[in-house]
Amino acid sequence: MAYRELLTRPVLAWSAVALAARLPVAMAPLAVVFLVRERPGGYTLGAVLAAAYVIGEIVAAPVLGIRLNAERARPHLAIGLVVGAAGFAGLGLAADAHPVVLGLLAFLAGAGPAASPGALRAMLTSLVPEKDVTQALSIESVQTFVIWAVAPALVTGLALGVDPAVPLLLQGALMAASVAGLWALPPGWRAESHEQGGESMRRVLLRAWPVYVMGAGSLTLLALAELILPALLEQRQIGIGWAGPLLAGFAIGSAVGAFVYGLRSGWPGRLPVQSLVLILGVAAGVALMAVLPSVGAIAVALVLAGLLQAPAMLTRNLALRQILPPSALAAGYSVMYAAVGTGYAASGSLAGGLLKVVAPSTAILCGVGLTLLLTGIGAVGERRIESAGHPAAQPTAPARKVRR
Repeated sequence: MAYRELLTRPVLAWSAVALAARLPVAMAPLAVVFLVRERPGGYTLGAVLAAAYVIGEIVAAPVLGIRLNAERARPHLAIGLVVGAAGFAGLGLAADAHPVVLGLLAFLAGAGPAASPGALRAMLTSLVPEKDVTQALSIESVQTFVIWAVAPALVTGLALGVDPAVPLLLQGALMAASVAGLWALPPGWRAESHEQGGESMRRVLLRAWPVYVMGAGSLTLLALAELILPALLEQRQIGIGWAGPLLAGFAIGSAVGAFVYGLRSGWPGRLPVQSLVLILGVAAGVALMAVLPSVGAIAVALVLAGLLQAPAMLTRNLALRQILPPSALAAGYSVMYAAVGTGYAASGSLAGGLLKVVAPSTAILCGVGLTLLLTGIGAVGERRIESAGHPAAQPTAPARKVRR
């Protein structure tokens, strides 16, 4: 079994570093809300701080990703993670500071390590044979969804049970630990020059725009599930306390879906077709969530949507490997990170604005419409890339080469 072949010392070290670097990211939005909720206008201020954090990620991810040197990535990653650790620790230590200061610290906490998710993903794929890349990315996805399932409970327990500043201090400590862990990993990964055929890095990255658009489309659905679910439960006269278990079911379903997808190195159909089918399946699950009347039916819809959500994102990451050369992968993953963050924020803002004038179920269906629009644009763009005859940068599995 291919998963067993991933149990090597470098991959296990990578997993520990990724856990320490990514758990603070998953904790961040809720942690800043708890940090200031007892101040006047606390929840509003918390939302602003969370927005500043996300904006920092979205703005910095592509900028830092493009400037990352693949073969000497360690110093770049270390500096970014140190800035992130300082931002989190600063928030925890200066909880009573002026909102502008807190906003700046939140922005730095998001911006500093913004290139690390893409760089760590590129490093992971360099640590395993080509035939095991799909499984490696699947394990990464499983870890990510487990982290996002655990983070809210961890933040809530520490903020209410100990002190609201403790989650931020823990986040700073974890991110600092990830910096030390970088020295257990290679300094980077081998990659040829990104100036291929006279193309600049920006032009090479722009070639993959349909992948980013479809990635953003898939994350709009996650925003709908997470942000509008409490309002939907109230509309259905279901206890709002069900929101946590229902979202945990979605996260668990996603982890299972990622694991199952990685059991095979190649699934039937081209990656763009797989993505389209999977995203449409997730959209159907979220749409059913909006119209089903009972908590049990909503739970089934969310779990089924979660099962397809992780494979949908996996196909996007694998598609980047086919379009981009190895030297541009970290930057491409960073652009994808920014794109999906933008999709999440756009969908949440759209649905939140619609809640003022329509029912939550209608707001969710409008968000699903946005997803279908983005997915359609991305699918047409990928079809044009294929028609133009762009060659694949690298195969995703030795037995299944897809022509681009």
